[in-house]
Amino acid sequence: MLWDLHLQRLVEGAKRLLIHSFDVDELTSQVQQAISAPEQVVKVLISRGQSGRGYSPQGIESPCCYISTAALPDYSGWQTQGIRLGIADFKLAQQPALAGLKHNNRLEQVLIKAELIKTDVDELVVLDQSGAVIEVSAANLMFSKDGIWFTPYLDQAGVSGVMRQHILDQRSVSEGKFYLNDLQQAEAILICNALMGVVPVKQFAGQTKNIELVRQFVSGVEL
Repeated sequence: MLWDLHLQRLVEGAKRLLIHSFDVDELTSQVQQAISAPEQVVKVLISRGQSGRGYSPQGIESPCCYISTAALPDYSGWQTQGIRLGIADFKLAQQPALAGLKHNNRLEQVLIKAELIKTDVDELVVLDQSGAVIEVSAANLMFSKDGIWFTPYLDQAGVSGVMRQHILDQRSVSEGKFYLNDLQQAEAILICNALMGVVPVKQFAGQTKNIELVRQFVSGVEL
């Protein structure tokens, strides 16, 4: 699903990280060959390639591709019933050079997940160092206020998800810099990523949110 968007993001990420280009047709073929079930997660990792010690990329010209598969998680309960959102204490670093990328340094997310398991909510809203809302631990975020849908800019931190882009391509959504009070005033909130699709939020920081508005918003969008 949404392979063209996944591939586009892989190519753009490699370019921004100064990884040499790879054969997209060959990668597509390898991914297709890895599929072994009607519903399945296929994970693709692109590394810079083989080298010696140190950080220098000098002399590395052949990227390596690693493909693995796993069972598809069941998000049906979240999708139908909605989830509860809390607020993370951990703040994301602001780094424009890496903002938006899905790169393999996920230490921030590891710490956020460690914080999440100590709570009684399903996900945590994550802010950056300036206090701006960015995303949740493993998905992007959108919200509705006064009939208009919004999503945070990802030019300083966060991951520009494939499902987020898929929705932006089909629905009118305004990007901007938002804070916790914007979410508190929101009528509806959703989170989304390529595996879970769209999940409505039924409660944020103790406030009830409108699940039906989320369903109306994504009606007709292939998820």
